[in-house]
Amino acid sequence: MYPALLHIHSFLRYLVLLLLVIVVVKSFVGWVGKLRFSNLDNKFSLWLLIVTHTQLLIGLFLYFVSPFVQFNGNTMKDFTTRYWTVEHGFMMILAIALITIGRITYKKLPNDAVKHQRLFLMNGVALIIIIIAIVSGGRGLLASSWMR
Repeated sequence: MYPALLHIHSFLRYLVLLLLVIVVVKSFVGWVGKLRFSNLDNKFSLWLLIVTHTQLLIGLFLYFVSPFVQFNGNTMKDFTTRYWTVEHGFMMILAIALITIGRITYKKLPNDAVKHQRLFLMNGVALIIIIIAIVSGGRGLLASSWMR
């Protein structure tokens, strides 16, 4: 079960990145162009939220069964163990929190330009954090899960 979930988690990474780039680009264009906040903007933001939360649930399961996650005296001394035990999860949860906060708070904003701005800023920072998290683990953005 672990290998299958690991492959699903790895595949969903590309869907998260794709949706995140779409939301960031659409929200930037909407913000700068002072465009109306459309139903499609709302749907992309919702799909991003759903996929990232699905990714989070699979990631949490993997965290507790992963052979890379260890809690002992050597955890912080070894790069790989520290990365998978502490850094990867922390950065990803932070990024998902930003995506979630952006999604929740834009609905309360008064006008469309500010909605686009909020989504751009929150999701843009989340995108940067996710890219840093993936690359800092010693993998490229296109690395497969079995290459760890």
